[in-house]
Amino acid sequence: MPYTSPVTDYQFIFDNLVGFDRLAQTETFADATSDVRDAILAEAGKLADTVMAPLNRSGDLTPSVLENGVVRTSPGFVEGYQKIAEGGWVGMCAKPENGGMGLPQALGAAVADMMSGACLALQLCPLLSQGQIEALEHHGSDDLKALYLPKLTSGEWTGTMNLTEPQAGSDVGALKSKAVDNGDGTYAISGQKIYITWGDHDAAENICHLVLARLPEGGDGTKGISLFLVPKFIPDEAGNPGVANSLKVVSLEHKMGIHGSPTAVMQYDGATGWLVGQAQGGMKAMFTMMNNARLGVAAQGVGMAEAAFQHALAFSQDRKQGRTPVEGKGAIFDHADVRRMLMTMRADTFAARAICASNAVAIDLARATDSADWQTRAALLTPISKAFCTDIANEVASDGLQVFGGMGFIEETGAAQYARDARILPIYEGTNGIQAMDLVARKMADGGDGANALLDEIVAGTKAAQDRHADMAKAVYSAAETLREAVDYLTGQGDLNARFAVAVPFLRAFARVLGGHFHLQAALSEKSAGPRTALAEFYINRMLPEHQGLCDTLRQETDGLYALSAEEMLA
Repeated sequence: MPYTSPVTDYQFIFDNLVGFDRLAQTETFADATSDVRDAILAEAGKLADTVMAPLNRSGDLTPSVLENGVVRTSPGFVEGYQKIAEGGWVGMCAKPENGGMGLPQALGAAVADMMSGACLALQLCPLLSQGQIEALEHHGSDDLKALYLPKLTSGEWTGTMNLTEPQAGSDVGALKSKAVDNGDGTYAISGQKIYITWGDHDAAENICHLVLARLPEGGDGTKGISLFLVPKFIPDEAGNPGVANSLKVVSLEHKMGIHGSPTAVMQYDGATGWLVGQAQGGMKAMFTMMNNARLGVAAQGVGMAEAAFQHALAFSQDRKQGRTPVEGKGAIFDHADVRRMLMTMRADTFAARAICASNAVAIDLARATDSADWQTRAALLTPISKAFCTDIANEVASDGLQVFGGMGFIEETGAAQYARDARILPIYEGTNGIQAMDLVARKMADGGDGANALLDEIVAGTKAAQDRHADMAKAVYSAAETLREAVDYLTGQGDLNARFAVAVPFLRAFARVLGGHFHLQAALSEKSAGPRTALAEFYINRMLPEHQGLCDTLRQETDGLYALSAEEMLA
């Protein structure tokens, strides 16, 4: 079934909900006018629909393989990646002085959404390069920037991120990889890294690895970690790929999903690398890349939800089972429970897309204005976006499979692929539990000021909607005030573990309220009641009430989580 990029949805969200027009009023993004924006969205949608989407199924059925030490990607992936690179999409948000377009992250996230919905396994390749570009822009030496950024920005070379080791997953500080100063400006990097997305492939002439490792003088934990750039081929004097570096792909993982994306186990045996940033400053430099990636993964979640929804909607209009209660084609689309699932899928996908877009605009305005308020907003929304959008991807993919019924469990229909591919999203780039812990700890270390400022805007939005949508405005207002009480309660908890115990339901409640806000504003933007008003009524009446139960759990004692031993859990 064909995939159609949500170009019009983004135009609507940018025009009416997230203040995209403010970007063009800044010096940094003065060229990001509505005309440029719409042209970018249209071209990206065309690439996603016609080039990437046809590769999605072949990537699932014919995974990447490791042959004689060389990774061969899925059929059509090399050509697909070349189209992405040739169109300038890898470096669309990179600095113009390095060959980039200098576009806002808001457009970058929109394009990532479209490309992910078309073919997540392929979209992962430019995503990792984009993160590396940003890390080098902020932390690389002038020499590294001059050599690597033009190649990465053009897509001639690709980038990876090497954090995880067998004994060091979420606890990055437990890593054992080592770096030794060679005395000539380079370092010898040794160790093994796992889960390296697009760690090797045949789509670009060089692959540049950002590797976390510990210098001899580096202390224990994350504070002693440094970051190194380690290319597959060491550039020669002309800046072209030269001799092979002392690294190799040990194996490719056999994964539940995203089969077309080669996930490598990488071995470094005294490989030549260059320090990025300051010694023992590796986590600071890597987090620049990870924060970029977390917004990107949020966009991936929205894209997967969109694709799974479209797939299920198309099937529901053709499949006939039993008599339908309304006049129509007699397809399952007209059964009440199928409508419930489809409306839920659509409403949540829209809410997630609006949250992600709002996050991206906040990041752009923080960069363009250097405003502390926008920096706080961007930081607050990042864990919410990453966790909520990727959770929704899984929920929508699961509902999509349910719409297919028994046929959804049959691989030939393609419904199961969305469920398998989406499952990684809440795990990588910081698990969603860690995102929630980050939200209730670091992102609310200001006593909840940033959260309350956002809630103030939501309340103001309800007042603007009172005349035309009184009932919905009242519901969103009430939800915002309930969430405000939750913010006050959490920030009053001095025990961080008490916050962590309820972090996940709190994040979900926050996202639910944000979703209600954006749906209400979408309804308000319609001159008369139309499809967006109907969708808003569905979300606010049937889905927003979830926030109340989630907030109620926040006052439960942490001791309850530790009430049973492992043996008692089996009793």
